[in-house]
Amino acid sequence: MPDYQELILIRLGEVALKGLNRNKFINRLINNINYRLRDLGKYKIYQDQSRIYLENRKNVTEAFPTNEILKRIKDVFGYVSASPVRRFVADEVVLFEQVEKYATELFAQLDSFTFKLETKRINKKFPLRSYDVSSKLGALVLEKFPNTAKVDVHNPDYTLYVEIRDDIYLYHQIEPARSGLPVGSSGKGMLLLSGGIDSPVAGYQMASRGLNLEGIYFHTFPYTSDQAKQKVIDLAKRIGDFSGKFHLHIVDFTEIQLELNDKVPANMLTVIMRRMMMRIADQLAAKRNINCLITGESLGQVASQTVNALMCTNHVAVRPVFRPLIGLDKNETIAIAKNIDTYETSILPYDDCCTVFVAKHPKIHPSFLDCEQAEKDLELDDLVKQGLEKIETIIV
Repeated sequence: MPDYQELILIRLGEVALKGLNRNKFINRLINNINYRLRDLGKYKIYQDQSRIYLENRKNVTEAFPTNEILKRIKDVFGYVSASPVRRFVADEVVLFEQVEKYATELFAQLDSFTFKLETKRINKKFPLRSYDVSSKLGALVLEKFPNTAKVDVHNPDYTLYVEIRDDIYLYHQIEPARSGLPVGSSGKGMLLLSGGIDSPVAGYQMASRGLNLEGIYFHTFPYTSDQAKQKVIDLAKRIGDFSGKFHLHIVDFTEIQLELNDKVPANMLTVIMRRMMMRIADQLAAKRNINCLITGESLGQVASQTVNALMCTNHVAVRPVFRPLIGLDKNETIAIAKNIDTYETSILPYDDCCTVFVAKHPKIHPSFLDCEQAEKDLELDDLVKQGLEKIETIIV
């Protein structure tokens, strides 16, 4: 048996600043981490001050799968960074033995490297002060690797961190995380998901604020292909990496779209189509006990995203409509899409109904009266009912 224990140290960020409800956020985060590891094993996960520790349960003989755990939890919102850590007793002799062993494993195959020590001495009963620990351990490493090691306190290749608490924690690796709030701590949102760049990013942004997500996609086969549908399913799977279990509701929108094309003036078609989608999404959200809608709209990006057009689409929804990209330009949204690995899927050349059924000269500043006139020949309640009755739901 090793004379140290492997574990993962998870640092809390915004969650640690919560007041009386902090434990609710922390418990949600722990549950979300457990969910990601559910088929890997059962681990002991607990909180101490502004940290969470993840380790093997007692009497478990299997090796601790550090790298796989870090991979599984990297897209979990609610913490700022994680480190694989070795923990051992707070004893001066043991500390030097463990650092020598750790440094040997880390540096033995390197031709040259720079390093420094950083020590935090929270346990004031430990006989050496922080500066003395760092100095003596630095000298130990230099003595162990006289021809390859060099101290660099400003920009080292490696930093060895030593935290002296009730036990001692030793590590060098800090994996940054996505921060935010744990998914599920802020309720649920219905994401209007298309195959474009924007809506997956909008879903990611709202998941980072603690929203559990479901998605709704409007499919107009054969005018949009099954490849376009599969692209949306693939995007939903990626969003599910951040939000957990993801219900994707696929609405058969073809007959509704054709009726809109037939009865709505061409310059109002885009706004009326968006209003119809909002109505269906809003009523589906009501059935699913979801209290907000989410879109990927950005102010002024296209004709249906002017202030007037957004007012017209908002007007038909009971629930608030969140638009987390409203103030971003396209390049900012693309940068996020690339960071979260949705961009390459989003740019696959399979159009959705919003790009297939688009007016050449849409009305840029529609009014409520314009919308009422454009919809006067439509049986709106029947069309919404038709959309709600023709839904395929996929769980990813």
